[in-house]
Amino acid sequence: MIIGFDDGIEWRVSDALVPYQTAVDFMEARVQAIHEGRAHEMVWLLEHPPIFTIGTSGNVADIIDARDIEITKTGRGGQVTYHGPGQRVIYLMLDLKNRGRDVRKFVCDVENWVIATLVDLGVTGNIRDERIGVWVDVPQIGGNVREEKIAAIGLRIRRWVSFHGVSINVSPNLEHFTRINPCGMNAEEYGVTSLLNLGVSKVMADLDKALQANFEKYLG
Repeated sequence: MIIGFDDGIEWRVSDALVPYQTAVDFMEARVQAIHEGRAHEMVWLLEHPPIFTIGTSGNVADIIDARDIEITKTGRGGQVTYHGPGQRVIYLMLDLKNRGRDVRKFVCDVENWVIATLVDLGVTGNIRDERIGVWVDVPQIGGNVREEKIAAIGLRIRRWVSFHGVSINVSPNLEHFTRINPCGMNAEEYGVTSLLNLGVSKVMADLDKALQANFEKYLG
């Protein structure tokens, strides 16, 4: 479902689960069309069926016990991650020629966009040195604080057009993350969380609205 155009950027939401390879095939074609000037830039909001994906710097050894969950290699940056229902996946097909051709700045802008969006939902997120994604500090019994990841970022750039993107945990099955070392991190040292797990009673539509409201400031 196309929900509109914002400064020439198409915003699309898929209500049904989208198979991972279907999404990749679509992005490949759309990126080529954007590069050739045949299509608008696009932000695509969706959810996938359960799947573990191995990025270009990933290691299959970081999948501890996949069991019934599909595994696939993918061309995005990053290591091993999980996608599944209850997780908002945001695919960004944007032309960096219109954004200074600065990949490092683009990644930073994406991180800041996610952080600003989380603030609107009542969550304080941060980035960590040498660890990709957005993290929150979660108090533990005894007064300690555990760093837990709420958003993963894995992008690819082709001919200055981005694709793949961001995943934000709204209410996924967090047990599925225990079957991997997500993004190569030690699951015993770092955790994965969600809006639901943090006690934030927001739904996908609330997140989508905040993403769109903050987009222009960081990525417009």
